[in-house]
Amino acid sequence: MVQAPAPITTATDLATLAIELITRAGCEYGDVRFGNYRTQSLYARDRSLSQLADNVSSGFGVRVLLDGAWGFAASPLKTPTEVERIVALAVDIAKGSRLSQQTKVQLAPVEAYRDTYITPIEIDPFSVPITEKADLLLRLNEQLLAYGERGIKKASSYLRFTREDKTFASTEGSLIQQTIYRSYPGFSCTAIANNDAQSRSYERPPLNIGYEHINATDLLSQVERVAEEAIEKVHAPKGPSGIRSTLILKPTNLFLTIHESVGHPTELDRVYGYESNFAGTSFATTEKLGKLQYGAPWVNFKGDRTQPAGRGTMAYDDEGVPAQDWYVVKDGVLVDYLTDRETAYRLGRPTSNGSAYADSWSSVPMVRIPNLGLEPGPDGGSHTATLEQMIADTEDGILIDGIGSFSIDQQRRNFQFGGDAFWKVENGKVVGMLKDVTYQAMTTDFWNSVDAVGPASEREQCGTNMCGKGEPMQIAQMTHACVPVRVRNIQIGGGS
Repeated sequence: MVQAPAPITTATDLATLAIELITRAGCEYGDVRFGNYRTQSLYARDRSLSQLADNVSSGFGVRVLLDGAWGFAASPLKTPTEVERIVALAVDIAKGSRLSQQTKVQLAPVEAYRDTYITPIEIDPFSVPITEKADLLLRLNEQLLAYGERGIKKASSYLRFTREDKTFASTEGSLIQQTIYRSYPGFSCTAIANNDAQSRSYERPPLNIGYEHINATDLLSQVERVAEEAIEKVHAPKGPSGIRSTLILKPTNLFLTIHESVGHPTELDRVYGYESNFAGTSFATTEKLGKLQYGAPWVNFKGDRTQPAGRGTMAYDDEGVPAQDWYVVKDGVLVDYLTDRETAYRLGRPTSNGSAYADSWSSVPMVRIPNLGLEPGPDGGSHTATLEQMIADTEDGILIDGIGSFSIDQQRRNFQFGGDAFWKVENGKVVGMLKDVTYQAMTTDFWNSVDAVGPASEREQCGTNMCGKGEPMQIAQMTHACVPVRVRNIQIGGGS
């Protein structure tokens, strides 16, 4: 009696089947991503847990390149029969796409890799009981609300965790399995007085790390400061408007300015006009490469998928390109972009720098900001200064912490940012809080006005867990590690 073959059930088996079918269909390239994505969110408002969500999304997506045209299809049903159907559908879509495509897609080469990667963690966040997590949030809120007689009327706190399990295979021979963990805690409170409401917040930055990132001692130790600053803020005078001033920006504020005015403008698909949603083309076009003075000579931005615990850290991107680090702006000059394999080929690069990411098994990979940070000033550098030194050397300025509202134009030239807390600096000293401060600038004017950059000892791994791009929108996460900076002659509020 002939023994029946073992059933094809694992992601690896199904991925191997998909690659065989793609090759048999005559595609010049193809890949498949099997993914299992789990997200757990807890949110407490005042004295109750107002939101608890624990969601899992699982399925696979097939991408093929046939006669220079892309086809993509996806399904939540992981069976051999469904793999056959989805591969055939992706091939048919590629044939249809070719009818209207003017230029054939070509890809920068990449070697084949067979590898496994798991985010280094000490405590699996999904192994910690919900009750323990909820108790921490309610304890934070209770301590914030203890300042009620002094004006704190609202408190909120949150914990967010994700786990991505992904299996990637390509017709070039790659088979890569990755498990990515992410953790993110924070809280805020609102003070009300004099017909005004002002909030103050604190977060441990979103990082790829386990539950050890949820440091209860640290979180609880910040409550008094945050509450006191919210109370002071609601009674503070409004910030100036229509003037120019010196700004001293903490990393907790600066990371968003980096994200919007350096990260998105250097995504090469935006530069080429492939993607233009959400204020989405770019002034940093390719004829400026190697020529544009993006910032002062002591301003350096580096992309880095290898950064320990970075929100965008992984061993390979979603095209199987290994993690790497590279300068985007070097000595103030634009020297590179964020690329996937398609845009890297068009730019003439020998390979992609690994910036492709899809937020789901059902999403197409696109160029996403990796970890992108401002490099510290060198020890002893003429423009290197600690935060304390920047303040002491400022006669008149504003110190800004945390993020607030922001806006930026379609080509990422002209922007406005707020913050979470503001202090007046006079004669080298912090003299009191302000509120409702915004600053405006042109991107290159702003970065060329930086006259002091913090040292490596003051570097912080700030970042975002909620970057939207594309249509339909995809959500990505990335760290913008940076140091404090001082920026001269920046427009505050309205005016000219």
